[in-house]
Amino acid sequence: MGVRIAVVIALTTFVSYLHMLRTLRIEALAQLEQHVSERIQREQAIFLLAEDNLAVLEKALEERIRTLGPEDVGARFDSLFVRLPDGTVRSRREGFDGTKMPGVFVPRGVTLDEGMRRRLLASYDVLSSYGPAFHVRFTDAFVTLPEGPIILYWPERPTWILDAEPGFMVTDQEFFATSLPANNPERRTLWSEVYTDEVSGRSMTSATTPLDLDGRHVAAISQDVLMEELTERTANDHLPGTTNVIFRDDGKVIAHPEIEADHLRRIVERVQARPPEQAVLELPEHSEYLAVGRIQGPGWNFVTVLPETIVAKPALQAARYVLLLGLVSLVLELVIMAWVLKHQITRPLGAFTQATDRIASGDFHVELDTSRNDELGQLACSFQLMADKVQHREQALREANEGLEQRVEERTRELKEVHVQFVQSARRAGMAEIATNVLHNVGNVLNSVYTSAQLAKERMTGMRLEQVDRVASLLQENQDSIGTFLSQDERGKNVLPFLGKLGQNLLDERLEIISLLDDVGRYTEHVGDIVKVQQNYARTPRLQESVHLAGLVEDALRINSAGLTRHQVKVVRHLADLPPLLTDKHKTLMILVNLVSNAKYAMDGVPPAERLLTVKLERTANEQVRIQVHDNGMGIAPEMLTRIFQYGFTTRQEGHGFGLHSSALAAQEMGGALTVHSEGPGHGATFTLELPFLPAPS
Repeated sequence: MGVRIAVVIALTTFVSYLHMLRTLRIEALAQLEQHVSERIQREQAIFLLAEDNLAVLEKALEERIRTLGPEDVGARFDSLFVRLPDGTVRSRREGFDGTKMPGVFVPRGVTLDEGMRRRLLASYDVLSSYGPAFHVRFTDAFVTLPEGPIILYWPERPTWILDAEPGFMVTDQEFFATSLPANNPERRTLWSEVYTDEVSGRSMTSATTPLDLDGRHVAAISQDVLMEELTERTANDHLPGTTNVIFRDDGKVIAHPEIEADHLRRIVERVQARPPEQAVLELPEHSEYLAVGRIQGPGWNFVTVLPETIVAKPALQAARYVLLLGLVSLVLELVIMAWVLKHQITRPLGAFTQATDRIASGDFHVELDTSRNDELGQLACSFQLMADKVQHREQALREANEGLEQRVEERTRELKEVHVQFVQSARRAGMAEIATNVLHNVGNVLNSVYTSAQLAKERMTGMRLEQVDRVASLLQENQDSIGTFLSQDERGKNVLPFLGKLGQNLLDERLEIISLLDDVGRYTEHVGDIVKVQQNYARTPRLQESVHLAGLVEDALRINSAGLTRHQVKVVRHLADLPPLLTDKHKTLMILVNLVSNAKYAMDGVPPAERLLTVKLERTANEQVRIQVHDNGMGIAPEMLTRIFQYGFTTRQEGHGFGLHSSALAAQEMGGALTVHSEGPGHGATFTLELPFLPAPS
């Protein structure tokens, strides 16, 4: 039951884990999609604001160029800018503060005509007006003329226009190429690739809006967005356990943390292959989920990578709690069940066990709880009835065999005295094994004594002696005409044949009863022989006598005959005709009785019709005699074959564990050996006794 409950708990935990995993996956993916959407809004704000700023600058620059007259250019231009010996035109150092005003750089070799001067000065004025306001959010703002000059407001790099190389052409940069009509026919704001500025050495991307006047490209207005902050946010600002990646549609990576190249390539390929409307993707080869968003402005892909383990971890934790609670519940249920079994089952069964022990000891006055209405109550009633019947039968047997019982009691008393002496001797000299062996072998013989006495009782009970009284009454009634009665009366004619048959029957019954009583005497004598053998078990010299082993085998089977009949065991004999041999008769008989008795109990699990005991006697080629006792019973496990002859080892609940041990020792004392073989549980067992072949002198 505990195993079944444990299986249910395991299945419940597994189903709970799957359910929680599915729920948490849905919640995590929804949270991931929402996070990416919100993150996109934050990240693209700077880019959209830059495009708005450029639209304002474009309009302001166009108005300033158109309103700036020739009289406003000449002297003012010369007061602000100067041509240096290296051929470049730059802001004058005196009075120039790059943190507060824009600067001008005209590369070497560029000719300044009146129109270019107007555009330069107009750009300077516009950036002077709008640059400080835009600097709150943007690092710089600048205007590039197609001829090569640049007007720049960058407070963090105030000396940029003074540090630029004379031959540096801004128009060679990628961001300016996006303003050319050939590359931007729609004349809209475009974002450049991420590049490193040659003067400042900083990584950035530029938004550029072209300005056309009267169908001619006159300027490109730009703002830079530095990549350091975006890269840092991409690497560090993320949901727990996730990773952020930004890349262009062509697969070029803009920002990412430390990711293996192959892993990054699989992410890019998966995003490129997705349907446009799908915001959450799965990357099964890496057990990850991808949430995708598009940053408006530069048009970059923003991807958040969520490992599946992050989703599964809470589900696994919750499943552990479910499993723990289930196990606690299981333990509590088992404790309650153990308590119920102890009070409702174990204690009543203990009472039955005690009652059984009392009956086995001869005390039939047992009291059981017969008031219960369940199966144990019914069993108690049946047990009580059985005890009463056994008591009556025991009393009847005692009365019918008073003489036999008296002899058995005398023998038993003698054996008890001998046993007490053996126990005392064992305690003094460490010979407890001898006493237990005596009781074991005597018990086997007493079973045969009891069986023979019971059969004698049945024979006596079956004798129909009341017929003799009836015949005597008939003869007495007709004693005056006894001749006529015997010769002419119909009943009288049957008297003599009846008396003949009755006499023969009584003779046969007497022979049977005498034979049974002879068995009782022989078994009782064997009890004494066993005691004498065991008294000299360890220290007396070997006692050998002429023995017919085949007859000894038959005696062992005869001693166990009642048990074999009761267990419905069929016996098959293969006994070779051997001459009388010299051996210890009683030790050999003790070994054979033990082997046959054990074989009988080993077949309890076999259907009665299939129980077969095979006894084989033969002479071997190495001058020994082999006696094999084979049964088709429960068999012996391989790990028990090495322990079966150990003292105290037994597989039967009522066994003592010294029968085979003492038999093995007795075989060694006679110069032989006792071994066992079994193919395993369910395949029976074969015990083999080997003794020296010593022919008796004729």
